[in-house]
Amino acid sequence: MTFMKVGIDLLHFATSDYFLGLDTFAKEKGTDVNKYFVGIGQEKMSIAPPDEDVVTLSAKATTPILEQIDKNEITAILFATETAVDQSKSAGVFLHGLLGLSKHCRVIELKHACYAGAAGLQMATSMVRANPKEKILVIAADIARYDVDTSGEATQGCGAVAMLITESPRVIEIEPGSGYFTDDVMDFWRPNHRSTALVDGKYSTKVYLNSLKEAWSHFQQQTGKVFEDIDYFCYHIPFTKMAEKAHKTLVKKVGKKFSEEQHDTQTLPSQLYNRIVGNSYSASLFVGFISLLDHVQPSLENKRVSFFSYGSGCVAEFFTGIIQKGYEKVLMTQSHKQQIEQRQELDYPTYLKFYHQTDYSLENLELPKINKGKFRLSAIENYKRIYTANNS
Repeated sequence: MTFMKVGIDLLHFATSDYFLGLDTFAKEKGTDVNKYFVGIGQEKMSIAPPDEDVVTLSAKATTPILEQIDKNEITAILFATETAVDQSKSAGVFLHGLLGLSKHCRVIELKHACYAGAAGLQMATSMVRANPKEKILVIAADIARYDVDTSGEATQGCGAVAMLITESPRVIEIEPGSGYFTDDVMDFWRPNHRSTALVDGKYSTKVYLNSLKEAWSHFQQQTGKVFEDIDYFCYHIPFTKMAEKAHKTLVKKVGKKFSEEQHDTQTLPSQLYNRIVGNSYSASLFVGFISLLDHVQPSLENKRVSFFSYGSGCVAEFFTGIIQKGYEKVLMTQSHKQQIEQRQELDYPTYLKFYHQTDYSLENLELPKINKGKFRLSAIENYKRIYTANNS
């Protein structure tokens, strides 16, 4: 039986225009910088200014894709985030309006911590298999925020990934079959009244690794694939050392003995962007995949890549895809690298100013013009978010 190929046809990621170096952070906190550079494997964290949110980040991520297609052919937006801008209205509808997409389009917001982007991808592939005419945008976008002077603060970051899901994809075919696992735990949570997350770090690491083992076992049962069938491994990356721990855990579970070089070959390329962008929650797995695509030489053509998505609370999924012939022709590597290189470095007082100065719960609010992207959050009027084109 021949199965229709469905997967990611185009993808692009965006981050903010500003970052805080963890060397600056360490100096301010009076700690050894290697606590961050080595201990958690992070060097920088992208920081969103007050007039940047998941909608504007997603518009920045999506625009280069729409420039290459007929945007009126988009049939749905599946918007994954845990940094929602409204308790009722989908962030995707704000995005739909900003981008001027066809009104014959369905839009929904998906939420489960860092897992929702993978859920959106799986839903989209099923929708395209059911109707090959579908062309679906999956958006994964988040701004990771923790309380100042907590253990999570150094892992903050932000980013958005836009993925166009179609039949006959040019980047990667998502293979049928996956392994998944759910358990009702409290390792990470954010009650409605809070703008920052709460986390039990050591417990969350334990749950992450257990979920990986459970999802892997289920994946094998569902697909019959074994470890040796996979060439490269992408993991959800709250911080890069977590991905390293994850792969070592999986290697141990399957009974392999790996050299450090073999370990790095399979996982290191997917960690490079996250190390200098920081955690982007639902987007981080796919920022990792883009990092793999942008950094591996020679070609990844016909290689099998695995994805492990973990969302605290918890839901996890393990699945695979096959890189397509000629994928290099549609990558947007230069855009990704330019965005990262052109970010402006913040000093610590400016970081705190970005962090503290805005109360989005106000009925009316004018926001300073700091965001350099195509769109910005310019105001809140009668509790309504107002987005405008940024012409500067």
